[in-house]
Amino acid sequence: MKTVIITGCSSGIGQATAARLARRGDWTVYATARRTDTLAELESAGCRTLALDVTDETSMVSAVDAVKTESGRIDALVNNAGYSQSGAAETLDVEDVRTQFETNVFGLLRLSQLVLPTMREQRDGRIVNISSMGGKIVFPGGGAYHATKFAVEAFSDAMRFEVAGFGVKVVIVEPGLITTNFDQAALESMDLEAQGPYADFNRTVASATEDIYKGPMKRLGGPPDAVAKVIEKALTARRPRTRYKVTPSATMTIVSRRMMSDRMWDTAMRTTFRQPGS
Repeated sequence: MKTVIITGCSSGIGQATAARLARRGDWTVYATARRTDTLAELESAGCRTLALDVTDETSMVSAVDAVKTESGRIDALVNNAGYSQSGAAETLDVEDVRTQFETNVFGLLRLSQLVLPTMREQRDGRIVNISSMGGKIVFPGGGAYHATKFAVEAFSDAMRFEVAGFGVKVVIVEPGLITTNFDQAALESMDLEAQGPYADFNRTVASATEDIYKGPMKRLGGPPDAVAKVIEKALTARRPRTRYKVTPSATMTIVSRRMMSDRMWDTAMRTTFRQPGS
């Protein structure tokens, strides 16, 4: 039995991935979240559950030590924990941005550091980092979130080279629109009652986010299990790709951005977002 640690399993992609791998029967799945009471369904499905807060050093060390003690090995880590916040850069609370980086980037890096010694000793292991199409493109009002996902892409590309000689593979998964409650975190992070030069812009960001997740664009997305299926492939393929895009929205948007100049992209964004000051 191979052993995998998955972060952010209380809902969405993490929950779907843990459930899918547990159904296979050939993985010991450690489903983790800040609160273990959110993992009861996964425990019933055969997962082992652990409290793991990716912003807390003691929590991360304790979780990894518990897996090593119980299983004797760590074959895979799925760095899934993350969330989004939105708003014009000038309006963001810097402490909130730090928290976003602690969750989406520093937790991912630290957990990778904690499992790599075991993987190197085994001469075998996989780290799957959940990025986003937002690690390749930037929408107005999403600077903080996009910055974290660009950082995930950078760390993943660097680590892929650095650990390959030890038998460890690093894979990036880039989901597009996924039909979860992911958008709610972004909306709840914004003070839409605040006034000022960015008030109208922030409201259009909120409206555009709702339209994407609930409007016609939803058809280009997919459920959490679509990502879970790709993560399963990344963990089990003999030679996994370095990157996997998930859903038509990711492929179409990344390709479109690649074909546009910066000025062309800005022009396209003005059709959806009200540009501040104009």
